[in-house]
Amino acid sequence: MPKLKELTEVGGAFLRLGLTSFGGAFAHLAYFRKEFVERRRWLDDAAYADIVALCQFLPGPASSQVVFALGMRRAGVAGALTGSLCFMLPSAVLMIAFGYGIYSLGDLRHVGWLHGLRLAAVAVVAAAAWDMSFRLCPDWQRRILAAASTAAVLLLSGAAWQVGAIAGCALAGVWIYRGRDTPDGPAPAGFTRGHAWAAASLALFALLIFLLPALAAVGRERSVEMFDGFYRVGSLVFGGGHVVLPLLRSVVVPPGWITDDAFLAGYGAAQALPGPLFTFAGFLGTAITRGDHAWMGGLIGLFAIFLPAWLLVGGTYPFWHLLRSRTWAQSALDGINAAVVGILVAALYRPLCTENVATPRDAAAVVAAFLLAKLGTPPWALVALMAAFGQWILR
Repeated sequence: MPKLKELTEVGGAFLRLGLTSFGGAFAHLAYFRKEFVERRRWLDDAAYADIVALCQFLPGPASSQVVFALGMRRAGVAGALTGSLCFMLPSAVLMIAFGYGIYSLGDLRHVGWLHGLRLAAVAVVAAAAWDMSFRLCPDWQRRILAAASTAAVLLLSGAAWQVGAIAGCALAGVWIYRGRDTPDGPAPAGFTRGHAWAAASLALFALLIFLLPALAAVGRERSVEMFDGFYRVGSLVFGGGHVVLPLLRSVVVPPGWITDDAFLAGYGAAQALPGPLFTFAGFLGTAITRGDHAWMGGLIGLFAIFLPAWLLVGGTYPFWHLLRSRTWAQSALDGINAAVVGILVAALYRPLCTENVATPRDAAAVVAAFLLAKLGTPPWALVALMAAFGQWILR
């Protein structure tokens, strides 16, 4: 059993990071290394790199999964849950509060600062797609897979085709890179414990994947349908927080649970906050549920979207040293990453550009915000600037 001192240490460290970690998943990983490798010396660089590799391999929010793995390494399952909850708490509270206020604004199409937030979302996703295309598609094979994914998602709309693009590129990656060597090194300390708990986590993850759609279809309860949709999204998102946009939109907008204007306003607001971008689900759950107890919908959204990540990290953590040595696993991941780039480019075009960039001034604002993002402007500052621009210049 972990000591209270260890849990307090884990909770305090991640609460502080949850309040100060601006910049998205890749910035979070740099903050974590500085805090836990350099300053606190909880682990060395090799062990930290292995945790990051595990979380990049799995679907879900990579930085939040690293939080879970670091907390588990330090103080067991209780430490993993404590670290995760403390890291997401600040942004989750703010996103739920924004969910309460969004509909008090009336017709969102005529709220200037919200239009600025939507344009900020276009620029932020464009910058993410630009960076990821170079990092995840360094050769022509992966560029072709990314282009094929973009075409498939644009021509065959729907969440099922997005999942199909990911699965197809994974199989293509296994075939394309089947002849290469994957280095096999010794397992870092801390990766060989908790096999029974890990097996139970993977079993629960698989059970929920099959059980939740059946429950949603039978009961037709909004809360169950929402939990099922958010859990599915959390189970399928590869490549970081921005890729959650098209998958989440396909769950909540077509059924009429929330308007596109509100969806993109919440997504834009999430860019300005520290902590994990996936707390956007707290805004969605609150805005969908409405009423005095809308916060319960926010909690459902948060729990559903983060639960797959917790189960997958807990289930694969003890076995990672075995899986990472398999050539097919790394090859499949290369194909998945290419599909991620393609899906993000498709989302950038539709719905982000087609539904938000309506005038030459909108286009000029997006280009200016994109250039500011590439020059290193912090996301929170960029979002604040675009909100002000939308309020006083664009409208």
